[in-house]
Amino acid sequence: MNQICYEKVMAAAGKHQVLIFVHSRKETAKTARAIKDIALSNNKLTCFPKVESASLEILADHANHVKSNDLKDLLPYGFGIHHAGLTRVDRELIEGLFADKHLQVLVSTATLAWGVNLPAHTVIIKGTQVYNPEKGAWTELSPLDVMQMLGRAGRPQYDTHGEGIILTEHSELQYYLSLMNQQLPIESQFISRLADHLNAEIVLGTIQNVREACTWLGYTYLYIRMLRNPTLYGLPADIMETDNTLDERRVDLVHTAANLLDRNNLIKYDRKTGYFQVTDLGRIASYYYASHRTISTYNECLKPTMGDIELCRLFSLSEEFKYVSVRQDEKMELAKLFNCVPIPVKESLDEPSAKINVLLQAYISRLELEGLSLSSDMVYIRQNAGRLLRALFEIVLKRGWAQLAEKALNLCKMIDKHIWNVQIPLHQFPSIPKEILMKLEKKELAWERYFDLSSQEIGELIRNPKMGMQLHKCIHQLPKLNLSAHVQPITPTVLGFELTITADFQWDDELHGYVEPFWLIVEDNGGDNILHHECFMLKKQYVDEDHTLNFTVPIYEPLPPQYFIRVVSDKWLGSQTILPVSFRHLTLPEKYAPPTELIDLQPLPVTALRNARYESLYCAFKHFNPIQTQVFTASYNSDDSVLVAAPTGSGKTICAEFAILRNHQKAVSGDSNMRVVYVAPIEALAKERYKDWESKFGELARVVELTGETAADLKLLDKGEIIISTAEKWDALSRRWKQRKNVQQVSLFIFDELHLIGSENGHILEIIISRMRHMANHIGSNIRIVALSASLANGKDLGEWIGTSSHSLFNFPPAVRPLPLEIHIQGWDVAIFEARMQAMSKPTYTAITQHAKHGKPALVFVPTHKHARLTAVDLCAHSSAESGGTPFLGSEDEMDTFTSGVNDEALKYTLKCGVGYLHEGLSDFDQELVTQLFLGGRIQVCVASSKMCWGRSLPSHLVVVMGTQYYDGRGNSHTDYPVTDLLQMMGHANRPLQDDSGKCVILCYAPRKEYYKKFLFEAFPVESHLQHFLHDHMNAEVVAGLIENKQDAVDYLTWTFMYRRLAKNPNYYNLQDVSHRHVSEHLSELVETVLNDLESTNCLAIEENIYLKTLNLGLIASYYYVTYTTIERFSSMLTQKTKLKGLLEILASASEYADLPSRPGEQKSIERLVHHQRFSVEKKVRYDDPHVKANALLQCHFSRRTVEGDLAADRREILLPAHRLLQALIDVISSNGWLTLALNAMELSQMVTQGMWDRDSVLLQLPHFTEELARRCQENEGKAIETIFDLAEMSTHEMQDLLQLPSSQLQDIVGFLRRFPNIDMAFQVLEGDGGSVTVQVTLEREMADLLQSEAGPVHAPRFPKPKEEGWWLVIGDRSTDQLLAIKRVKLQKRARVKLEFAAPAEAGRKDYMVYLMSDSYLGCDQEYEFAVDVKDAGGD
Repeated sequence: MNQICYEKVMAAAGKHQVLIFVHSRKETAKTARAIKDIALSNNKLTCFPKVESASLEILADHANHVKSNDLKDLLPYGFGIHHAGLTRVDRELIEGLFADKHLQVLVSTATLAWGVNLPAHTVIIKGTQVYNPEKGAWTELSPLDVMQMLGRAGRPQYDTHGEGIILTEHSELQYYLSLMNQQLPIESQFISRLADHLNAEIVLGTIQNVREACTWLGYTYLYIRMLRNPTLYGLPADIMETDNTLDERRVDLVHTAANLLDRNNLIKYDRKTGYFQVTDLGRIASYYYASHRTISTYNECLKPTMGDIELCRLFSLSEEFKYVSVRQDEKMELAKLFNCVPIPVKESLDEPSAKINVLLQAYISRLELEGLSLSSDMVYIRQNAGRLLRALFEIVLKRGWAQLAEKALNLCKMIDKHIWNVQIPLHQFPSIPKEILMKLEKKELAWERYFDLSSQEIGELIRNPKMGMQLHKCIHQLPKLNLSAHVQPITPTVLGFELTITADFQWDDELHGYVEPFWLIVEDNGGDNILHHECFMLKKQYVDEDHTLNFTVPIYEPLPPQYFIRVVSDKWLGSQTILPVSFRHLTLPEKYAPPTELIDLQPLPVTALRNARYESLYCAFKHFNPIQTQVFTASYNSDDSVLVAAPTGSGKTICAEFAILRNHQKAVSGDSNMRVVYVAPIEALAKERYKDWESKFGELARVVELTGETAADLKLLDKGEIIISTAEKWDALSRRWKQRKNVQQVSLFIFDELHLIGSENGHILEIIISRMRHMANHIGSNIRIVALSASLANGKDLGEWIGTSSHSLFNFPPAVRPLPLEIHIQGWDVAIFEARMQAMSKPTYTAITQHAKHGKPALVFVPTHKHARLTAVDLCAHSSAESGGTPFLGSEDEMDTFTSGVNDEALKYTLKCGVGYLHEGLSDFDQELVTQLFLGGRIQVCVASSKMCWGRSLPSHLVVVMGTQYYDGRGNSHTDYPVTDLLQMMGHANRPLQDDSGKCVILCYAPRKEYYKKFLFEAFPVESHLQHFLHDHMNAEVVAGLIENKQDAVDYLTWTFMYRRLAKNPNYYNLQDVSHRHVSEHLSELVETVLNDLESTNCLAIEENIYLKTLNLGLIASYYYVTYTTIERFSSMLTQKTKLKGLLEILASASEYADLPSRPGEQKSIERLVHHQRFSVEKKVRYDDPHVKANALLQCHFSRRTVEGDLAADRREILLPAHRLLQALIDVISSNGWLTLALNAMELSQMVTQGMWDRDSVLLQLPHFTEELARRCQENEGKAIETIFDLAEMSTHEMQDLLQLPSSQLQDIVGFLRRFPNIDMAFQVLEGDGGSVTVQVTLEREMADLLQSEAGPVHAPRFPKPKEEGWWLVIGDRSTDQLLAIKRVKLQKRARVKLEFAAPAEAGRKDYMVYLMSDSYLGCDQEYEFAVDVKDAGGD
């Protein structure tokens, strides 16, 4: 063939350039040399570059600079070679020389045909057979390759024609002639891999049933070719007459492929309904691009006892290698390799699997190969090995075989790193010379020992001090983690683990990139079974922080001695940490009491209330449900405390209403007073209950909702008969119950959602119940407690704690629902959160179409605001793609009317498709509209963010929980929803009057599936978290005078739920024994720790090591309901020289803001906000720090900058506690006697209320005022209008001329001016006694409306809730910047206040200032100077 090739080249020599295509890299140089040698022997070499041409010089010059030896040899003669094995520089040089016509002959592989546009006059294809390692044989060049190569013949612009020459075997001549002369159709090869492609689409979620699969096939080229040429694809020629869209054929293809996948366990195929369900094996096959046969082979052949030999053999049986064969010419070399590889191969050399096994090991061992075909095979095996072995590892992981999983993962890493795991792990660092590694391996030192050696010692070890530093650096760059675990028994069969992971290595971007993946595996005592596994990602930006992972693991009887936690790197060999967790001192919780059985009673008619007024409240139904019937006697006919624990949506609230009606009955008859307090742990629940009971009981009793402002709440408590409160508000109000008779007069307490006592803020619920019981015991009154809860495993403990008897404790199991609930749980094994959420989109749509037929409502819960919007848009897209219309919409015509007032554009679009969404970032109008449209059946689907499950009644036929994790900024990771939230979401699938049953579909992360299965079908236990939050409660009780010494503190704890649970589940509370002495010691130790912490922060003093005395900071913390850490921070950060910037930073540093959520990707927004504010922050600050966020959003509030969505909700959360924090801050400042700082802090309070800076025009407080209007007022010709009082003096006509506003807006401004505080202040210095001075201040408000007796709430549209006006009276000495007296004043019409301060020690006249400062309005503060004449004590 070389001779023929030479002749064809010579025909063009000297006239045209020739491009020769060969089919391997080695062949390029061989062919070029052969032609050069024949030309040399025939003395024709001069035909290529002419002797006199400049090309000779250029080629000779370049030959000295190229890196390839072959090119150095060939270039001077005008020959070049080109293939992907050359360096880029050499390839580019050759391409340039050929384009410039210096090279006459270029021999290349096909890469030049596809990758580089380099035409030549003559193209020769030398041979048409190529080796195909996939088939393990020589095959003909594909027609596409031939066409592409011949396409390089002929140079446009230079040639009129090109010349293409194919050198092939005689047998193939006809084939290539027809290829050149006829246009052959390209046929589809899709059927051969249909099963694998179908599986991939099922895993992706785009196909869920046969119908969708047939539609999908309609988009393929296969379908088009079947329509054009049916007989070629096995169809009768007349098929188009009977089935012109080939529906039957498509169903047949899909059915066959689905059966094949089902047989191999890649999917579950329900032949009746045609629905597919993905399995773990299917997911692995799709993810790792493995064929179904390969996965099936692995699944069948895997055994837990396999070793490395069997594992390598199993890999060699993969279907991907079915065409690899052992050729005669390879046997010699294979026999040599056979003896060199470390893992024995059982099969004979004639077996293809032996060849694959040997080549895999040869690759890891970095052995050199001689034969071309063997090298090609090795490359092919290497390319497939990475993903196939990963698939193998994941199958083993899913099976839960610990030892085999370790072997499989090691094999994966050996392939990736090109080394054996028995070699020293430093082989993974290419910068270390081989001889050094050899020296280290000869030392036989355990790898763990290297971490303890210094660089000097390592240098001495290898007798090469210079290398010591580099080796030491590499050793400490290998990922190493430190682990510590805390175990808490949750139930007798489930343990909760809290694993803390700390990185102990040096991060290098080149080696580690941006993320290091690790596998966390929990193994049983024998190391045989995997009890839990998950993938953990260590990110570069969080490498210096501790990472906490929470997970649950089953525990079995008899109790094993220990479990092992293994954290192993996914990429690095030799990087693993094992932590044994001993159970020697583990005490599992006691078995729980059985739940209450639902008795089959005759449903109780509403007339059982025996009161026409009461019966009219329940006219919507005639009978109470079974749970209400069973509870009725205990709740309505007795005064016992009651616990009703039943699933959400069981009608528990009506059980509490029975108790209210009984209380009302007794109040009417005069047996007791009517004062009912309802406490909800979540504000949204309290608001919902207030709305409901205001309309229901409004005529029977006065229903009020507490505001959180102490003075206003005391008034509401005084006049209200049914008081609605959150736990925090009632805690703040009831702390001083000894002084507040209204608190002592409460006759009925209702606690809703009591199971939340086990949640993060449950400690407040626990404390107020303990306080109420303690108070009732102390004053000898009989307060009735009614508690409502979800089903509980330890309901008996909770019931006994609140004082129920066995007849009034109802703890129903989770399955007992008035309306049965069908629950489906699907796991998604996608580790990346956002990818998982996207994958759940189509299954959510399918769940709605499958379970909510005939327009029944469906409610979808998603983690965040963003997902609510995106999911709603996705559902619209799926519905229009599938049905072409808007199947979720009740009536299209009316929707335009409803959506006209919607602010959110995306919501407007989705509502027109019949899908609404709800989240906290929407305006109140939008939220209410979506709720009413959903409840009214105008839209079928509502997507809600997870927090909306509380406090909004959205009964639905179907609930889909799309994802059960949310981003927790504190741990920089995704955390599971609490089970309580999930139960609340499920409770929305409850329409007792319309449905016979409800449905719930939960789509969750696969590793959590078992956990949810357990706790959603069984009742879960609640434990107390009080021990972590005791400081503030203890401080409050010391301030209230209830705890006077350490023994009182211990006694106080015996009233809590924690005390009840200590003996039942001791290990959960870090208690080793349950004897009386141990419990007593544990409580004393807890009290000691808490009190010492409070003493160290100056909140209280411990006298004689027993008695407790409250200090000023403790008093302030308790009074303003501020945490002790905040007060301590305020006290330590404040100095007399602090300016406004510092005050803002101190306010933002409050612990109350530590729990502000941090969301992925939010840091950039915060950074932008910070850079555009008046006060910048330190340069090295972290933008995911909640305190930095609080600072930025406060400044945004003052600058009146608009923030949207999540940040707007966050800003609201920041502003709500700001006033009590500022009042506490002002008290701390005034305790230090700093005058200017106190006045600045008071101005900051005004800024918070009005949302403006102290330097802005005070006119901006007026409604509809803009900066432009304020400027116009200041530039007014007659008289500059600078204050609100200046404007108030103008007549309406003058105002209209100046402002030029519509009359409605002008009316708003006049209304504001009438309400703006105009206060006359008079004062006189009274005669003091005992060295003090008394100043009497009289304040009188000018009321525009004479009948008005109260000032009413402050006009503050930028503050998130109504606020009452407040004032400070301050006396200070300006010369010394000393604050002498301060008093907080609530001013309605008039007030008289006395302030007392110590007289100066020196005789003579002394000047002082008296200030009246508002906490809400800017520009109405007053200050006056007065003098005190101090006479000498010795004089008269």
